[in-house]
Amino acid sequence: MSESQAETRPAGHDGGTLDRALALVEFLRAHCPWDAAQTPASLTRYLLEEAHEVAGAIAEGDPAALRGELGDLLLNVAFQVVIGEETGAFSREEVVAGLEQKMRRRHPHLYGLGEPEAWESIKARERAGRPAGGILDEVPSGLDPLLRAFRIQDRVAKVGFDWPDPRGAWEKVREETDEIGRELEHADPDRLEDEVGDLLFAAVNLARLANVHPTAALARANAKFSRRFGALERLAAERGVVFGEAGLEALDVLWDEVKRRERAADAPGEAR
Repeated sequence: MSESQAETRPAGHDGGTLDRALALVEFLRAHCPWDAAQTPASLTRYLLEEAHEVAGAIAEGDPAALRGELGDLLLNVAFQVVIGEETGAFSREEVVAGLEQKMRRRHPHLYGLGEPEAWESIKARERAGRPAGGILDEVPSGLDPLLRAFRIQDRVAKVGFDWPDPRGAWEKVREETDEIGRELEHADPDRLEDEVGDLLFAAVNLARLANVHPTAALARANAKFSRRFGALERLAAERGVVFGEAGLEALDVLWDEVKRRERAADAPGEAR
């Protein structure tokens, strides 16, 4: 290795393999103006995006993609740790020690600290040791809005603030849909945003009461739409239909044909 190569390599640590990610971030912070300018807040969007991309690679069952996305997520976690050390907020040792202590508390039987205990009982005891706060104070504000709506509703349901069955939530969805229809006539963007938000919140509540996780349901809908639109693109190419020129009516005809083909392929007794 040349002297110039040695000068530009990230400095190593005596720790394990994962410490190399921290060393990499330290190197980037020292030599790249963009990396040096980042803060925990400015990096939050990338942290969330990478977490979703990891979940996507898992859903697709692609080990090679998962390996790469885990590396990207690890880089973002390493950034948060290194910046925490730079500002004196915490050290890497404190991050890992906190994790170890939490897992010991929550798995006492694995560490010879007690008998097996229900997860919710352990969580309740941990909450009891914290300063009193509101019921929703422990729902993280940084969650994806869809998941945060689910967590909020799940939390208030535990204290009895909930519909007795999905029917009540369904009626609320219909009510919110009607309100959006009325707001469309006024074209007030703020009021329309409020009503669309109310509809989404009500739809999440309906999903929860119907024992459907909204994130999984939306991921499934995204995958279905993407699959059908890909089939639409192939069918359009076969028919000589040009996107941007054909118009919605012509594309709708192809879309309906794609759906008919899909239903026929899924019908019992049909050859696959």
